[in-house]
Amino acid sequence: MPVDILLTVIVTSIIQSLFGVGVLLFGTPLLLLLGYDFVVALKVLLPISIAINASQILKHYAFIDTVFYKQVLIYTIPFVVLFLFIATSGDINISLLVGAFLIFVALKTVIPAVEKVLQSMVRYQKLYLAVMGLVHGLTNLGGALLTAIIHGKQYDKHATRVTVAVCYATFALFQSATLLVLGEHSIFSFSQHATFLQIGVIVFMLTEEIVYSEIDNNKYKQFFAAFLLASGVLLISKSI
Repeated sequence: MPVDILLTVIVTSIIQSLFGVGVLLFGTPLLLLLGYDFVVALKVLLPISIAINASQILKHYAFIDTVFYKQVLIYTIPFVVLFLFIATSGDINISLLVGAFLIFVALKTVIPAVEKVLQSMVRYQKLYLAVMGLVHGLTNLGGALLTAIIHGKQYDKHATRVTVAVCYATFALFQSATLLVLGEHSIFSFSQHATFLQIGVIVFMLTEEIVYSEIDNNKYKQFFAAFLLASGVLLISKSI
């Protein structure tokens, strides 16, 4: 059992348990840095991401912003599928751009001008969602843009996480279906994948009980902003 993947699964599962994204957003670049290719990373991480998101959805489905989710289905998912086909035949890195955008969004609570810019983005939300699908299909980093746009909405912590989770799970489901159509195979056995999945779910259950349940709405918003800032810095450092 590869220890590097186990550690990646544990760390990224903690993050996704709190914010609805993380397994793909951070797991993908980590596994690429460890020498695994893009498809192998997807094969390992997608089932874990789906399982954690499904648990979050089952617990707080009543808080989902269904209007926003329907727009994601229409304007994002087709681009996720299309550009995943393209990504399997090339190596495209836009981490620097995505990272800089995340840092910009994270500053909305301290710089009023940023808040105004983000509010103006609502007028172009359909275009934003399409770009998000393009980015996710090519790089698996669409979760960064998803958390950014959700951060601009005035949700409480349950609505924030579950709306992110249902969108992110849908990304992963369509990515999995696309890889199945492409006939991509994993280098790991079924039992190894089952172990990765079990560890991810156990980490979610522990994080849910010990950490998430103890965070109030105000602290969650602060943590979410810090998460965006850290994500941006990490993505920029990876691309330099």
